[in-house]
Amino acid sequence: MRLVTVVPVLADLLAEAAQGRPPLPDHGPTIVPQPSSRDAGIIAFTGHNVIFADVPADWLRSRLTPGDLAAPLNPPFLRALERRMDRRVDNIDVLALAHPLDGPPSLPLNEITDHRTPRLDRARRFRDDVRAWTCPGGVLILGHGVAGRLEIAVEIDPAARGRGLGRALARTARHLSREPLWAQIAPGNAASIRAFLAAGFTPIGAEALLTANHG
Repeated sequence: MRLVTVVPVLADLLAEAAQGRPPLPDHGPTIVPQPSSRDAGIIAFTGHNVIFADVPADWLRSRLTPGDLAAPLNPPFLRALERRMDRRVDNIDVLALAHPLDGPPSLPLNEITDHRTPRLDRARRFRDDVRAWTCPGGVLILGHGVAGRLEIAVEIDPAARGRGLGRALARTARHLSREPLWAQIAPGNAASIRAFLAAGFTPIGAEALLTANHG
């Protein structure tokens, strides 16, 4: 009988992580195909890295020191991967997760119906099925991003910062969602990290996405 090797799929790994079952801390890395031509990158879970890039596994492993859990998100490897794929890493983000909440949102929102706004055009570069809502001082955006996961983005006007609006919008998104909700947060944005933690999001890893160069 011929043995068949089953290649993990990123969407399945994320679904397992959303249910509290992230990859085991066995050093990895796990190398999976890109879920789409748009999405490539690395997710670092505790003790285990997942690389989703359409690059030969032998090439990836040859540039990683076995047992070095930090290497996949360190500059030497990221630079080599950028050159190999002709892409660039925009940031290394905290990856956080929250589950839906029952009941209607307490924050009143107005959905944006003009689908040609620059804000939505920018969101659609990285997400599908994008929807957006506004409230005084802020914007909430939801869309399906990496491997089809539902992702949140929050924008707060400078004059409205420091009043808890970011936390309120992040929590409101949990009432709007019917599936696990993922947030990518810049580590240096301490205010945003505090807001998402207060809204019930839990950090589960770090992520670097490689975006296509557009000239």
